[in-house]
This record gives sequence, C-alpha cells and structure tokens, in this order.
Amino acid sequence: MRSNTNYNRYSTAAIAVAVTAMMPAAVLSFSPASPSDSRPNPTSANTQQSLSAAPMEMTKARPSPVVVSEEAEALSHSETTMKLSPSFELFQMLTEEEGGVVPETVSGNAQRDGSVVQSSLLLDKEKTMEDTLKGLQLAEYEGLGGKKKITHLPDPFKIVEKELQPFSDSIKELVSTDQPILSMAAKHFFEKRHGKRFRPTIVQLMAKAVAGAYPEQKASGEGDAAGVWQWSGASTVEVEGGVVTPDNHQGSEVWRRQAQLGQIVEMIHVASLIHDDVLDEADTRRGGEAVHKLYSNKVAVLAGDYLLARASVLLARLENTAVVQIMATALESLVAGEIMQLKSAPEALLEMESYLRKSYYKTASLICYACRSTALLGGHTYDSTVATACEEFGFHLGLAYQIQDDILDFTAAATVLGKPALADMDLGLSTAPILYAAQEFPHLRPLVMRRFKKQGDKQEALETLYKSDVAMDKARALAKFHAQKAVDALLRLPESESRNALVRLTHAVITRKK
Repeated sequence: MRSNTNYNRYSTAAIAVAVTAMMPAAVLSFSPASPSDSRPNPTSANTQQSLSAAPMEMTKARPSPVVVSEEAEALSHSETTMKLSPSFELFQMLTEEEGGVVPETVSGNAQRDGSVVQSSLLLDKEKTMEDTLKGLQLAEYEGLGGKKKITHLPDPFKIVEKELQPFSDSIKELVSTDQPILSMAAKHFFEKRHGKRFRPTIVQLMAKAVAGAYPEQKASGEGDAAGVWQWSGASTVEVEGGVVTPDNHQGSEVWRRQAQLGQIVEMIHVASLIHDDVLDEADTRRGGEAVHKLYSNKVAVLAGDYLLARASVLLARLENTAVVQIMATALESLVAGEIMQLKSAPEALLEMESYLRKSYYKTASLICYACRSTALLGGHTYDSTVATACEEFGFHLGLAYQIQDDILDFTAAATVLGKPALADMDLGLSTAPILYAAQEFPHLRPLVMRRFKKQGDKQEALETLYKSDVAMDKARALAKFHAQKAVDALLRLPESESRNALVRLTHAVITRKK
C-alpha cells in the first residue's frame, strides 16, 4: 500500500510536469531505448536457499523496475518524441575487476571525445596553455592516499556563496501558500537553512563551467533535411553575440533560468525527503525533526505534493520542452527507486549491480539529469560533448555520494549524520559494505535475502562486517572509482574556476565524515 501511494504521488507530479509543458517548441527526435526485460518471477524457498549458497553473480543485470507498462509508454511516444536511456545504460557502473563494462555507444553517450571541447570549443581562442589538471588522479590527494592538498583548488561553496545567499528567502517565496500549516511544513527545510545546498551548488557551478565552451555545430551534410536529433534540445540563447560566455553569463536570462533549475531540483529533493520520511517512519532529518513528526503524516504528504506541484510549474516556465521531459524523467526515477527498494526479489538483494541501480534511481538520477539540463539551458544540444560530460559527471558523483553515505551509516554516529545510524538495516536494506561482507562470508546471504527480519539478524550482520578485513575497503574503493570517473568527465570541459571547484567538490564527497 505504501509503494502504491508513493508511486501515485510522483506519477501525478510527473504528469503535471508534462501537461504544463505544452507550449510551442521544437519537438525532439530520439532513438528508442531497448525494451525492458520481463519482471522476474518470485523464487521459491528452495531456490532462495540454493542462491544463498552459490557465488554471487556481480555482472548479472536485473530489469529496471517497471513504473509504466511498455504498452502505455508506446502510446505516449511517436517517431519525433524524446526517448531517454537510463544513465546506467550509458556509463560504467562497476570496475572491470568486478565485471563492469563500458556500455555500447548509443544516443546519450556518443560524444565523449574530450579533445573536441578542449580545443575547438574554447571560447578564448588565444588560450594555448595546457589544462593544469590534465590527468588528475584523486588518489594523489590527502584523504585518499596521496600527499597533495586539495585546497589549492577553488572552494566550491565560496564561489557561489553570494549567489546562493538569497536562496532560502527566494525559495520560501516560491512555495508560499495561503494555507498556514501547509506553508509552514513546505518551508520547513528552507526556513531552517539546513545543509549546504549541495544540489543547487552543483547546478550553479555547472552553469558557469559550461559557459566556457562554444555550442557544437552539426557537421555539414550530416543527417537528413529534417535535422538530426543529436543537435536538438538547446534553449534559444538571448545574449549579446548569441553565445553564452563567462563575460555575459552572470545576470543574463540564461543564468536566471539555470539558477531557477537549481531551486527546482532542491524542491524535488526536499519533497522526496519528506515523503521518504513518512514511508520510513523516520524521526529526524538533517539534524532536526522530520516534517511528519512536527505536524502529521497527512500534512507531510500534502507538503511534499505541494512542493512537487510548484516545481512542475516553475519547470514549465523554463520554456524548454527537452529540459521538462528530462526532469520529469528524474521524478519517474524517484518512483522507480522507491519501488525497487520495497519490491526487489530476494536474490536481487545480493547483487551489487541491483544496489547501484537503486542508488541511481534514488540519488544519482536527479543530479545527473539536472547537470545535463543545465547544459541545455546554456545553449548546448542534448547529445553534445558538453551535455554528455555533464550527465556523466552527475551520474558518477551521485553514486559516489550515495556509496559514501552508506559507508557513513556504519562508521558515523547519528549526531554527526543528522539522521538515525544503521537506518538502512532497520529498513531491511543491504548496501555496499554489507554486500561485500556477504561475498566474503556466505552465511550472510540468507540474512540479506530475508531483509534481516529474524531476531539477531542485524547484530550478526554487523559483527560479520566488522570482522571483515576487506568489505569496508572495497566499498570505499567503489566510491573512489565513481569519484574518479566523475573527475574524468569534468576534465572533458574547458578549464575554469568553476570546473576546478567541481573537482574539489567531488573530492569532498568521498572524504566527508557526515
């Protein structure tokens, strides 16, 4: 019942986004994604038992959670509408040692030649200096095994501090309502100024970073007369010279829309937190009481719904149909992640790839889609080198962030985290540290498959994890893998203060203690 409620809530919001977005605009044409496999049948007790004794298959890909049926999806598409592929079908999820592979080249990841951006796309044609961060390896820096100091790179939060300073006040105005209780609940996180506005900071820095590159042009004779879908989706840029540059970006209409996207992303994120806290019956969030504890479940659900509705309206006002669909897909991904978390088959709970897909849906999807949308609002086409680098960065950063979060669930106190420690195990969820421990100690596998429901399961899992010599190190290595991939994607963009600040932000994500 809970999963249906959550599904309906986000689906309604996604529909609202699509409906409010019906405005005159160029329609995009995207190649169709591969159809999903059918949902696996639940396994019998005997099958589960045999699975628990068998080696874990790290490369076995599970089908994505079905949110909309293929038939319904087909009815809503034509040859000219966008068909997005999930980022985990575009970019690598696991290391080669763990069976990970680089996905085949398709729409969404085709333009990944960093030399294109570094040479022909540099706005300042006089710049001939080599990228000072070329070949950067995070392992060379303090906190990750090296001796270099990351502080020589720009502080990401200080760069956008002044721009985000009025963030709380302006976003409170955007979510105001005539209903006092609903208004107070919706404004709760924004009033308290909790957190560092991680997602708006990423959007703001990315907006500045992509302003340093010329939009790519379609090669002469490429495609048919109707145009090529790869070169669609960019917002019409109304600035002096017709191209966004670091000189004309600040204060422009492009800058305003990108900043508003940051607010939209934060609204969606906060709404998902409010709803998740109701589903998970959490008492605290970001160091304070959860909204449903302050008011009631009904008020919390309505507050989350209201934030999603406001985000939908503001999203439509960005006047870019491609961005609307991309961000609506991010909403759908949140639903998919919640369903996957609640309804995964027992054997899927043992698979690292399944865990990473769930992490993508629940965390990374919103970040990576926001990053690509930022590029589109800056005048870059959907499949450009710049937009692709943005999404790839967001995908890997989001996964690194979630893996580090899951590590901290076992290593940091609740007072530091701002939420209950071991919350995932209380919900019956297994994250990277436990999954690696289960690879080393097969007796953990039945406990994972039954979601630690029996008395003593959680204690047994914890004791086994702390007994392991490799589980936590492997989890940290996976976070580092994704962080390095995020940096590699960033380095395909022209060097700038903002891009380098994003490198430092990536380092902070996997070295943070809370």
